Amino acid sequence: MPASAHDPAAHNTTARHSADGWDDTVDYLVAGTGAAGLSAAITAKVNGLDTLVVESEALWGGTTCISGGGLWVPNNPLMNRDGAQDSIDEALAYMDATIGDVGPWTSRKRKLAFLTAIPNYINLLADEGVKWSRAKDYPDYYPDLPGGKIGRSIEVTSFNMRKLKGYQYLSRMKQGIPMPVRNDDVWLLGRAWSSPHGFLRGAQLVLRVLGRRIIGQQARGMGPALAGALMHIARKHEIPVWLESPIAEVLVEDGRVVGAVVRHDGRDLRIRTRRGIMLGAGGFARNTAWRQKYQGIPGWSAAPDGQMGTGIQVGMDVGGEIAMMEDAWWGAGVILKPGSNSFILGERSFPFSMVVDQKGNRYLNESESYVDFGHHMLEHDKVSPAIHSWLVTDARHTRRYLNTFTLVGKKEMIEAGEIVMADTIEELARKIGVEPATFAETIARFNRFASAGVDRDFQRGRTAYDRYYGDPGIKPNPNLGPVERGPFHAFKVYPGDLGTKGGLVTDEFARVLRPDGTVIEGLYAAGNNTASVMGHTYPGPGASIAPAGVFGYLGALHAAQQAQNPVAQAAAEAAAEVAAQPVGEVAEPEIAPEAQPNTTPDRMPVG
Repeated sequence: MPASAHDPAAHNTTARHSADGWDDTVDYLVAGTGAAGLSAAITAKVNGLDTLVVESEALWGGTTCISGGGLWVPNNPLMNRDGAQDSIDEALAYMDATIGDVGPWTSRKRKLAFLTAIPNYINLLADEGVKWSRAKDYPDYYPDLPGGKIGRSIEVTSFNMRKLKGYQYLSRMKQGIPMPVRNDDVWLLGRAWSSPHGFLRGAQLVLRVLGRRIIGQQARGMGPALAGALMHIARKHEIPVWLESPIAEVLVEDGRVVGAVVRHDGRDLRIRTRRGIMLGAGGFARNTAWRQKYQGIPGWSAAPDGQMGTGIQVGMDVGGEIAMMEDAWWGAGVILKPGSNSFILGERSFPFSMVVDQKGNRYLNESESYVDFGHHMLEHDKVSPAIHSWLVTDARHTRRYLNTFTLVGKKEMIEAGEIVMADTIEELARKIGVEPATFAETIARFNRFASAGVDRDFQRGRTAYDRYYGDPGIKPNPNLGPVERGPFHAFKVYPGDLGTKGGLVTDEFARVLRPDGTVIEGLYAAGNNTASVMGHTYPGPGASIAPAGVFGYLGALHAAQQAQNPVAQAAAEAAAEVAAQPVGEVAEPEIAPEAQPNTTPDRMPVG
């Protein structure tokens, strides 16, 4: 990057500011390098805005980089390509059934803005070279509710990190899974040595890894693939990215945001913004003080370091409203070592396992969606105070299924008391401190349910989502297997999370709102920096990253519209017109062809 392109080295370091009081001027300033921030930066740039990205951390990629990288995008172009039936009406009905309306951040306008922007957002990135693939077997998390579907989630097929070679940023990327594994692999890999389909998928993954290495690729999948692909596009468009450069203050004049103070290389730089600022700086998962204040727990988050809520705070400082601070993208978590937590999915859903509290009682459906699992843990803690539970497994669970969080560090977890082993149920009860008679009765009742194939207490295995992380070789219920053969394991399970989901309240254009509902002109926010459009629930796989990217896109489009860019203005007006239509009359937005070139599904590169 040449020194003249928003490089602090190009400034006169002996003077604090230029003659007009600013150190630099851009059209659009973006905070954050996850899906929200980079999607906004790319959209702004391709719509003609001079754009600068700043990242508070030394490593880029945010929560996106260590995530599964999936996007829950109903009625997306890949579904249309595959002939999978979906519509905005059905998706809206499903969002209404699962989310409801808990505040302005879950309004009908915001839901429709999200849904109607999906095709153009996905195609924009496809036109920039992203190769998408569809997780066609992955169900919505409540597939039995009105509008529920299977196969709405997509992901980047894989990304060759060598495309970033030569950029200083390759070595400064947050690290995720170091192989081209996909979300569509995970459900089968969990039973790679217990089912033919699982074994086949495991073999395919091995061949995929070897094949990419043979041709010299450094291939990655899931979160790293999405983050890498977005950064590659940003660098291709020569969008400058400053690392270790947090926004310290948003500057306002006459009620409108006009710039920000960015701390970079030990200096406070005043950056003027002609069209606005996008806050995509993440949530506050690692801010223990805030978590205690708003949620009453210290947090056992799998989110990366640096999620301190700084993007939320600078928005609050200029009058931004906040909401949903008590909530997070909850799920079952384990402590690998002090300060290092992991998120668990299939391990708690496969047969021959159950979850009990510290009295030895079951209290939830172990296979339910992870946000429900987390909510139920927290609710149960209020009734029966004891923050962790136990995931109890028998020998068949250990032998048949992949346990991701014990691949490394199992010895340390045993030494720390996070994993307990015993040859008998009675011995296990004593070791984990539950009342032996209660524990024995709980297991006996569970085993009767497993034999019958019906969980009469919590309906485990009833829905397509439950069964997705089951074992079809176990009959009559793929999620239920008796816990009866030793040796037994018990794993401490905590209310973990993938990040927080409360923050600044925004409208359908991603503009930050004040408590009275008025807009803070020039200030946008997306992702975990905001109160989620998904409300208190998690409708499907990728329902955190998808709105982050889409609202990053919509915010940048709106900013470009304010620049009187005719292409962006047409796109934004079309989206607003669609959002205003009554249910049942929603049509595809009419976007000028030049707004998003090559948007037809048959011209889209797909995996």
